[in-house]
Amino acid sequence: MEFDEDVELPEHTHAAQMGVVLEGKIELVIDGEKRCFTKGDRYFIPAGVKHSGKIFAGYADITFFDEPDRYSAK
Repeated sequence: MEFDEDVELPEHTHAAQMGVVLEGKIELVIDGEKRCFTKGDRYFIPAGVKHSGKIFAGYADITFFDEPDRYSAK
């Protein structure tokens, strides 16, 4: 995923998510704990855990969701 503008992520839950930051910065609040991730960092959000955050302009990552039908083929 790539972001050209800042994005606020409201609190939500879903299946497990894992990401590797390629560029920029993301702030995540995972289960009440705020952390900042930058280039080279990895993050993990367990299934069903509440999380929110802010993605900053210029951010890019590779994200994996434990949901085989999350996105349809284009």
